[in-house]
Amino acid sequence: MAENGTPKVAVGVDGSATAERALGWAASEAAHRGWPLHVVHALAMPLVMSVYAGPTRFPPNEEITEQGQRVLSRAEAHVRELEPDLPVETALALEDPAKALLRRTGPKDLLVTGSRGLGAARSALESSVSVRLAARAECPVVVVPESEASVVTAPRRIVVGVDGSDYSRGALDFALREAARAEGGSVVVVHGWRMPLPFDSEELAQSGWSPPNDLLDQRSQEMVSDMLALVQDEETRHVGVSVVRLDTDPADALVDTGATADMIVVGSRGRGSVRGLLLGSVSQGVLHRATVPVTVLPRAIRKH
Repeated sequence: MAENGTPKVAVGVDGSATAERALGWAASEAAHRGWPLHVVHALAMPLVMSVYAGPTRFPPNEEITEQGQRVLSRAEAHVRELEPDLPVETALALEDPAKALLRRTGPKDLLVTGSRGLGAARSALESSVSVRLAARAECPVVVVPESEASVVTAPRRIVVGVDGSDYSRGALDFALREAARAEGGSVVVVHGWRMPLPFDSEELAQSGWSPPNDLLDQRSQEMVSDMLALVQDEETRHVGVSVVRLDTDPADALVDTGATADMIVVGSRGRGSVRGLLLGSVSQGVLHRATVPVTVLPRAIRKH
């Protein structure tokens, strides 16, 4: 676990194009926040089991070490081109990528990773490791997509998923504060809420009955209004907020609505009809399919 100190942006690199994309996003975001950038390359050296000494990390040979240093040197040079005045620190880690990044970040930091990685060791930029980071990190984790579409730092239009839980309230608070940092920032609150039907839905449809969408929309508006009353303050009250309730799969609702946004924000846990909105199968679906950066908030971040 990282010591509590000056906040930083941490990013994992492996020499791939996807890693470079995440690195560029992290550098721009660090410069915008006025935070230093911490660049980590993980060698993922295997553990050797010993009866007497216990598990010991196998040391890298000279060739592996030099290759790792080259990855870090290229990454630092790229950051210098993008943000010449940005303080940059590099680290060559022996652990696996997720553990290396988790050990070097704390609650005040921002962790950035790409959605995929390359190479035999598969890096922190691999989607499965990104999910591990999102599930276990103490700080917000931003997953930068592999798609060729341009990504935006200091996001102006942010989509956030809510379900009424404390965790999604924390996500809403984070989204509002991020939007408040950009001129004209706005937040689209998405509530993927389906009404359970105890009867034969096909027979109901044939008879002309349909779910009371007006009522469900009203309840979504009321839920979001209650959440806003709890999280908004002088810093975020000027941010424009709109509410979208979609009678569809929550992951589909977030990915589709977020396709034209600058960022999607989700919490790490949901409840009720969209349980796990935000780190179960739904959040993983968002991480794998989104074409814009996705920020996953840890469970510890909640608005009192």
